[in-house]
Amino acid sequence: MPTFVYMTDCDGCGHCVDICPSDIMHIDPTHRRALNIEPNFCWECYSCVKACPQNAIDVRGYAEFAPMGHKVRVLREEEKRTISWKIRFRDGREKNFVSPIRTTEWGSIRSPADYDAPTAADFESQELAHEPAALNVEKLPALTRDRLKLGIV
Repeated sequence: MPTFVYMTDCDGCGHCVDICPSDIMHIDPTHRRALNIEPNFCWECYSCVKACPQNAIDVRGYAEFAPMGHKVRVLREEEKRTISWKIRFRDGREKNFVSPIRTTEWGSIRSPADYDAPTAADFESQELAHEPAALNVEKLPALTRDRLKLGIV
């Protein structure tokens, strides 16, 4: 389900706008508050929810994990370095899930600018950028053309 913004909690900082991969989080020019301009195009990645320092962005839960009448609350707790999901069911029961914001140390991930530009041979390779080195393996298994099936079965 798409995200939505509690306008009274939003301070218009724009962190959600900066991180949204589908470019649907915008700052309303009149009220200077964030809003999801195209909920139908929300990727449901919840990056905006996790990035919001005011906890002003929330999500509607899916019926598969939280039936009708529930409440889902997502909190970014920077001091604990966690993202907390709280689901409150209609009967009053609560389920809490906590996951780390990062599994690596801050600043330990290299910027794309720190890597060499790809060569023409890199575009012909089956490997993704920086494989196999980024996976800490010497070589990735790969199929050769003679081992691929030809035609439709």
